[in-house]
Amino acid sequence: MTELTIAKLAKEALATVLLVAGPILALSLVVGLLVSIFQATTQIQEQTLAFVPKILTVLGATVILAPWMLRVMMEFTIRLLSNMNQFVR
Repeated sequence: MTELTIAKLAKEALATVLLVAGPILALSLVVGLLVSIFQATTQIQEQTLAFVPKILTVLGATVILAPWMLRVMMEFTIRLLSNMNQFVR
């Protein structure tokens, strides 16, 4: 296993992680920003007001995107395992 192979594998793994986690993190960021704007305009500084919508958004996005996320992770795993003979040299 050469350094180039390791770097390529690490790059593909990081790209897969960002692809799977990106939409959920982006939705959480948008909801957090909207809640912060709402809190700033109404001057309501309740901690649960910022926490609960983000948790519900992440939960809902995970439920909706779970089949796609599973498919992306399975494709990566299948590619990794099918090329295992190249890594064992």
